[in-house]
Amino acid sequence: MNELAKKNYGIWTKQELKDAALTQELAAIEGKEEEINDRFYRELEFGTGGLRGVLGVGTNRMNIYTVAKATRGYARYLLSKKKNPAVAIAYDSRINSRLFAETAAAVMADCGVQVYIWKELMPTPSLSFAVRYHGCDGGIVVTASHNPSKYNGYKVYGPDGCQMTNEAADATLASIAGVDMFADFSDYSFQKGLDEGKIHYIEDKVFDAFIDAVLGESLAGEDFDREARIVYTPLNGAGRRSVTEALSRRGFTNILLVKEQTEPDGNFPTCPYPNPEIREALQLGLETAKKEDADLLLASDPDCDRVGIAVKDGDDFKLLTGNEVGMLLLDYICRLRIEKNKMPRDPIFIKTIVTIDMASRIGEDYGVSVIDVLTGFKYIGEQIAALEAVGEENRYILGFEESYGYLTGTYVRDKDGVNAATMIAEMFAYYKKQNKSLLEVLSGLYEKYGYCLNTLYSFEFEGESGMKRMASIMDGLRREIPSSIGGKQVLEVQDYLTSETKLLTEDKTKEILLPKSNVLKLVLEDHISLVLRPSGTEPKLKLYISVSAPDREAAGKIEQALYNETKGLME
Repeated sequence: MNELAKKNYGIWTKQELKDAALTQELAAIEGKEEEINDRFYRELEFGTGGLRGVLGVGTNRMNIYTVAKATRGYARYLLSKKKNPAVAIAYDSRINSRLFAETAAAVMADCGVQVYIWKELMPTPSLSFAVRYHGCDGGIVVTASHNPSKYNGYKVYGPDGCQMTNEAADATLASIAGVDMFADFSDYSFQKGLDEGKIHYIEDKVFDAFIDAVLGESLAGEDFDREARIVYTPLNGAGRRSVTEALSRRGFTNILLVKEQTEPDGNFPTCPYPNPEIREALQLGLETAKKEDADLLLASDPDCDRVGIAVKDGDDFKLLTGNEVGMLLLDYICRLRIEKNKMPRDPIFIKTIVTIDMASRIGEDYGVSVIDVLTGFKYIGEQIAALEAVGEENRYILGFEESYGYLTGTYVRDKDGVNAATMIAEMFAYYKKQNKSLLEVLSGLYEKYGYCLNTLYSFEFEGESGMKRMASIMDGLRREIPSSIGGKQVLEVQDYLTSETKLLTEDKTKEILLPKSNVLKLVLEDHISLVLRPSGTEPKLKLYISVSAPDREAAGKIEQALYNETKGLME
C-alpha cells in the first residue's frame, strides 16, 4: 500500500459517513491491503470529461464525497467568473445517478449557484440543449456512458453546451484541489434548495423544444416509408422517452420496443456491457427484430448519445459499424441537401482522426470541406462553436466519430443519439421507399471508393500498476518507432503529445495544429494507418487500425498481420 493510500484510508476511517453503503464497504475491506490501495492510492482524475470511475468507497471511487468535492470546486470556479452563475444538470439510469445529480445540485445551491435540473432521467444531449436554452454558465450530466454497471461518471459542460475546454478544466481542477472532502461537505439538502428557489426543475416545454430541434434536421419530407417496422432498445437507459417521441412525431407508425430492456435499470441485467457497438448487447434486440419481422434495429447506449444499428439481410440481421453508418449518413445528407436545394455555401463535415478516411473522399466528392479533430466529440463541438462565433454555423452539415456518435445540427454541442436514431430511421425508410436497402447503398459506396476496414482493439490495464504499464508502452513506442509493421512501411509518425509530425521518409517535421494529447498515429503505405491512445475515460489502451484494400478478404489479412505485430510491440 502506498503512503497516499494509507493517509487517505486513515482519514476516511475516522469519518461518520452519510451513506450507509459506504460505511459497510469500508468495514468489509479492513485488513485487505490491495483493495484498500486501489480505492485510496489517488483521487479520481478530473479532466475535460469530468470524472469517471468505479462506484464505492474511497478517493478513487465515485461516491457522494468525490461528487460533492468536484462540484464545490466547479462552483467556486464558476463564481470566480461571474457573480450569479447558473448550471443545468441531467442524469441517466445508472446506479446512484439520481443521488449524485441531486448531491451536485445541493452543493451548487449551497454555494449560491442557480440550478436547473431535469426532473427525470434524460439523454446527455438534452443537458447540452438545456444549458443553451436557459443561458447557463455550465452544466453537469451524471453518466458513465456505455461502461459496465459498476461505473458511474460526471461530465462537465461549458456555457456553449460543449464539454469543458482544457483551460477551464485545468482551472476547475485547481479549484477542486482547494476543497476538503469532509470539512467542506455540507448538509444542505436538495429539498432545501427546491424550497428556497435555488433549484428549479426544467419544464416540459424545454423537452418539447429539444425534440423540435431534432425534427428540424429531417430532410426527406414525406418521401419515406412511414410504415417501416423499427425495433428500438434503450438498453435499460435514458433514451426511451426521447427517441420514441421523436420517431412518433416524425411519422413512423410501427415502433416496437425490446420488452426486457425498456425500463431504466442501472444493473443492465440483460447486457452487462451496455455498448451498442457490440453484438452481445444487441442480442435481445436482434431476437425481437426477427420475431417481429422488423426492418431495422436501433439501440442507444445508457445516456443516449450514441446509437448502434442492425439492418435486415435476408433471414438474418447485419450490424453496421459506426464508420459505415457515418458514411451512409454523410452520403444521404449531401444527396438530399443538394436534391432539395438545402446545401449551404462552403459546407463543412467534421470527423475525428481515428474515424474512417473514406468519409473524407465522400465529402470531397460532394464539395464538402473536411475537418479532422482529436478523438472526442467535444472537439467537434468546439469547431461548431467556432463557426457560430463568426455567424457561419449553417455551414456545418454533419459530425461523426467511429464510436457511433453523430450530430447533424448545431442545436447542441455533443453527439446526440436522439438525432442519430431519427436520421438513421429516416434514411433507412427513404431508401426503403425506393426499394433499396442500406446494405445496397453501402455496397455502392465501396464499389466507388474501394473497401476500407477499420477495427478497434482495447487492452485493459486496471489499478495503479496498469496506469504505469500504459504509460510505459506509449513511452517505449515513442523511443523506438519501427520502420515497418505487418510488412508495410511506416511513412509518417504523428505524435499529438509533442504536436509534431515526423515524416520518416524525408527526415523532417511539420507542425500539427491540434491540442496536445497522448496519441500516436502511424501512417503506413497503401493508405493504411494505426492509432494508439490511452482512453480518457476507462483504464484501457486503444488501438485503431485502418486498412484500404480491393476487397474485405484482402483487407482482413493485412489487418490481422498489423494487429499481431503491434500487439507484440506492446508486449
